[in-house]
Amino acid sequence: MTRDANDLLHGTLDLLVLKTLSWGPMHGYGISTWIERQSGHELDIVDAALYKALHRLEATRAISSTWGISENNRRAKYYSLTARGRKQLAAELTTWRRYVTAVSGVVETP
Repeated sequence: MTRDANDLLHGTLDLLVLKTLSWGPMHGYGISTWIERQSGHELDIVDAALYKALHRLEATRAISSTWGISENNRRAKYYSLTARGRKQLAAELTTWRRYVTAVSGVVETP
């Protein structure tokens, strides 16, 4: 049984959302497509998982939201990174880098 990149996505979605919002405010669809595009279309973000992550991050005040108009002239909720979210992003990036280094040390051993 092989796993694809989406199997590994579960524990990293908050980090991916925070990093995406570090580029500026976006609505949910914009966040999803940005992550997909930046991953070379290896990551397919499931709407339900994305909105759970957005609600979780909003509840912890890592992100905030406001209503606005999307590119296709529809009402959309735009999410922004807060100061607390920037701190969380920095901490999660440090943890992620340590994790990647540790896993690479194991799987790259001949």
